[in-house]
Amino acid sequence: MLQELRTALGDAAVITDPDILAGHARDEAALCEAGTPAVLVRPGDTAQVQAVVRIAAAHRTPIVVQGARTGLAGAANAVDGCILLSTQRLDRILSIDPVNRSAVVQPGVVNADISKATAEHGLRYAPDPGSWESSTIGGNVATNAGGMCCVKYGVTSEYVLELEVVLADGEILRCGRKTVKGVAGYDLVRLFTGSEGTLGIITEITVRLQPIPRQALSLAAVFPSVSAAGAAVTAITAAGLVPSLLELIDQVHLRAIEEYRPQGLDTDAAALLLAASDSGVDSDLDEIARLCTESGATEVHQATDAMEADMLLAARRMALPAVERLGAVIVDDMSVPRSRLAEALDGIAEVAKRREVTVAVIAHAGDGNLHPNILVNREDPDSVAAGQAAFDDIMRLAADLGGTCTGEHGVGLLKRDWLAAEIGETGLRVQRAIKDALDPTGLLNPGKVLR
Repeated sequence: MLQELRTALGDAAVITDPDILAGHARDEAALCEAGTPAVLVRPGDTAQVQAVVRIAAAHRTPIVVQGARTGLAGAANAVDGCILLSTQRLDRILSIDPVNRSAVVQPGVVNADISKATAEHGLRYAPDPGSWESSTIGGNVATNAGGMCCVKYGVTSEYVLELEVVLADGEILRCGRKTVKGVAGYDLVRLFTGSEGTLGIITEITVRLQPIPRQALSLAAVFPSVSAAGAAVTAITAAGLVPSLLELIDQVHLRAIEEYRPQGLDTDAAALLLAASDSGVDSDLDEIARLCTESGATEVHQATDAMEADMLLAARRMALPAVERLGAVIVDDMSVPRSRLAEALDGIAEVAKRREVTVAVIAHAGDGNLHPNILVNREDPDSVAAGQAAFDDIMRLAADLGGTCTGEHGVGLLKRDWLAAEIGETGLRVQRAIKDALDPTGLLNPGKVLR
């Protein structure tokens, strides 16, 4: 098999060095096992991806696709004896169409680079996961990634127009369309978006672009409790306001950010709510400020210029790397109806107290997507066990509140059992039927999403 791969791709694109393989065996998820891959390949075009798939099929060898490995659910983790297929060399922006507001890109293009390339046309690619300066668009599509501005602009699936996919038998499927409207046939683009590499290998993506919005006005509201901040979010959405950003940062994150890179944040606050509005209507932000005050904010500060607004957003983007300095982090991801956000925050606090663990919460509060980050000591089995128990309790809490086990990180290895519980036996049967139809030999990212 290795010789066939070298013949198809060239020696330089076929890596068997054990140290390199070990470094590529997993993504950034905690609590997820990783196997030992047989080889790492770096195809340079769609034809080479086809060749890898056909060689893998002939030798009954599983394939795991990897982008930047920034995922947080174990979807890019190796399985024993697999081929790791890296999209690193598939990194070109193939075309930009300013009239139709679209761009054709390969899966290895970094998310932020799309907006940089399209800015001269007054356009941008809107979905902005926290890892937008390192994660690739292929990984974003594979997990249907979200981000901080999704409260107004939506998630990845709303921006994918067309896909080129190499199927499990090596055939190429093109699905979707460039037109603004189109309803012919099943929506295969949405099927592959969020499928985590289990149904096909994405080799080309046509994304929808948006005009760059006007500079957003921002504010930061200080709250005496996280549930009060959650109540403010509920009030803002109930009032019909549509902020372009609405993020919650709890005290653990605030203190970690300030220690990591001082920003002048109020580390005595139980929670900070960041809000922004790019509507161009100054009164929108004034109304958000009023609702924060009515919900119990002790202080509301509106940014006076673009630089100050950018600093607030930069502080939010630092939250995860800052809290990782405090210890090993089990990064969780759940979504609840916005009307139940305060209940979710209170419930997470109860879990932390009951399990005697630190759970630091950061949230895309405007769309009900929370990240309870559980701090554990990896050297202490009891600490890890308590963290795992807290993780499970939080998943149950999400279900009890009418929510979901993942809002944007995906299922991967981490949440297969929680997906099964969420969708039920009929849902599992339908999803397995789709998997069996597109990957009958089970070689594409086996064991991920579905057991």
